[in-house]
Amino acid sequence: MNIHATCVSFSGKGVLLLGDSGSGKSDLALRLITSFGAVLVADDRVDINITNGRAIASAPENIKGLLEVRNIGIVKYPTVEDTEIKLAVKLSLAPQERLPEKSFYDIGGIKVPLFIINPFETSSPAKVLAALSLLCGFVK
Repeated sequence: MNIHATCVSFSGKGVLLLGDSGSGKSDLALRLITSFGAVLVADDRVDINITNGRAIASAPENIKGLLEVRNIGIVKYPTVEDTEIKLAVKLSLAPQERLPEKSFYDIGGIKVPLFIINPFETSSPAKVLAALSLLCGFVK
């Protein structure tokens, strides 16, 4: 399947960024890549394959390695071929609960934890890493 999203990877742990066009997916991915060590998987369109109970993300061949940097242009970045999606992040400008209930994003029958954040807050890249670290057991 192919979905409208952006995906980055941290050491093989994929983060799916979800939101409407113009919601900040590429901008947040850029900050995760340039300042937090993420590697681009795919921008704007993500191919998803369900394999052995895992959701695996990759880039469509025609956009592989390309990231839209608003007001700059399309920029080529190093990529990884694929990554297992461990976290979904929905981007929203609406105020969110301070301590939300657990929620999940369904990808072809695979449920991955879902967090909702404001992509333009200064701390948003750090929040993505905190959520991923929590899910992977690096912090409690």
